[in-house]
Amino acid sequence: MTQHENHGDHHNHGSLKSYVIGFVLSIVLTIIPLVLVMNQMLDKTATVITIMVMAVLQFVIQLFFFMHVREGEKPRYNVQTLILGLVIVFTIIAGSIWIMAFNNLK
Repeated sequence: MTQHENHGDHHNHGSLKSYVIGFVLSIVLTIIPLVLVMNQMLDKTATVITIMVMAVLQFVIQLFFFMHVREGEKPRYNVQTLILGLVIVFTIIAGSIWIMAFNNLK
């Protein structure tokens, strides 16, 4: 019986305004690197750094505007879990790069 009562609880996660803002920001963050690459406006290193920065910003926009990280019963735990996951992913990637960089030493 309690399942049916709880099933009716739907949270309104976002408004049309927040979705449109997130969508527009995502499009802008996609177009900026595209224009830089297509017109070769920066050197290779600056282009790669710009693409990576735009990707991280896009990730944050997606999390907050579409995935609703700060919403829910316990938003603080959602953010803490996300940070822990990012630390673990960063550690795995950095460790893998470090191993590959020093793999050729004799």
